[in-house]
Amino acid sequence: MARESWLAEDGQSTIIDDKAKNLASFVEAMADGHVDDQEVAAQEKRVIEAMQAVEPMLDDAAHAKVTELLCELSAFSVMQVLHELHEARMAASTTKFRG
Repeated sequence: MARESWLAEDGQSTIIDDKAKNLASFVEAMADGHVDDQEVAAQEKRVIEAMQAVEPMLDDAAHAKVTELLCELSAFSVMQVLHELHEARMAASTTKFRG
């Protein structure tokens, strides 16, 4: 299988979110518009299994870089969600009621 880049062609943005949105597990979890405790636990299990599969393959230097990458990606994801929630809240608060 050919390696796919984690970055868009411009090299200035990630495509990981796009790939994540196409995962069967993500599509199934989002189908009803609500993510429940079981779906979160199942996703955490998949993350742990992926980490357990990859971690032994890494030498110390690669492990340090991948650890940094995972932490930055996690922080980015949380920040992105919080930003989108804030933007949605701001848009809703500026919408005028026309009753």
